[in-house]
Amino acid sequence: MSLRPDPIAYPPRGLSRDEAARYVGVGTTKFDELVADGRMPRPHRVGARAIWDRFKLDAAFSDLADEKTANPLDRMLGCSADP
Repeated sequence: MSLRPDPIAYPPRGLSRDEAARYVGVGTTKFDELVADGRMPRPHRVGARAIWDRFKLDAAFSDLADEKTANPLDRMLGCSADP
């Protein structure tokens, strides 16, 4: 069986821990912290493998608080940035 190149170029939907950390721009230690505190999603388990959904990573990354500026919608609604 010969391997043919895939005619459709696309990013993978499922990412390993190393790939997921690199995808969001952090090291694996920081990524583990983000997963542990809920700022990044938990992985899907496929047997012994942990696989992160790229779409969920995108959504979680978009939801990360910007440390330098407050969310304008929160400011308009009078929400506090502190939990």
